[in-house]
Amino acid sequence: MIDARDLSITFGMGASAVHAVQKVSFSVKQGESYGIVGESGSGKSTILRALAGLNKDWSGELRVKDVILSRKRSIDFYRGLQMVFQDPYGSLHPRHTVNDILNEPLIIHKFSDRERRINQVLKEVGLGSDYRFRFPHQLSGGQRQRISIARAIIISPSILLLDEPTSALDVSVQAEILNLLQGMRAAHNLTYILVSHNLSVVAHMCDRLAIMNAGKIVEELDVEHLRQKTPEHPYTKQLLQASTGYDRSIADTLEWFD
Repeated sequence: MIDARDLSITFGMGASAVHAVQKVSFSVKQGESYGIVGESGSGKSTILRALAGLNKDWSGELRVKDVILSRKRSIDFYRGLQMVFQDPYGSLHPRHTVNDILNEPLIIHKFSDRERRINQVLKEVGLGSDYRFRFPHQLSGGQRQRISIARAIIISPSILLLDEPTSALDVSVQAEILNLLQGMRAAHNLTYILVSHNLSVVAHMCDRLAIMNAGKIVEELDVEHLRQKTPEHPYTKQLLQASTGYDRSIADTLEWFD
């Protein structure tokens, strides 16, 4: 469904250039949920932005549904691939109602059954028609993220790119959003790429994952190996140790990988 080969992304030029992604390769099967894990600045969100066409300055090869992607994407591409962003406070227009937000992609992609789709998708994300004419400031963080998810799936894409979809939310609602995304994937046979720094989120959501550090994939493994705590690369082992909580004896043994 998705293939990246030797994907590289650099910001800036000369001595000040930042090599955010360095010759990254991975594949995602249809219907699979694939995780990309790493610390802040490791390059994981930059990969999603290149796939989504938001970052056009990349080299290598990207394929979606066996079609090689160029820098310029067609409207059909965006009908098949959508993205849910990290910040539900920043990704929704503050002066648009929920109805406006959900109508916009339907108008762009020329759907005629807009009324039915809006009512249906609000029900799917656990919100009723009562929310249709509210503004984002009248919603909680979890409700805003539900609207972001609804906006992404309302045009029936086959791929969702999820950029830390729960990290800006209260712990009490994170599990609800993750379970909603799990249900959406099963109901619509969606393919996911989930970016996160949280190994427990990835273990809950994904089949396989890639571990990134300093712009490179250092290890790829399935979730079962993650749960059994049997990774091979020392950086992955350190991430697992860190995910269990702060321990001074462990912290003193951590190494810097670059």
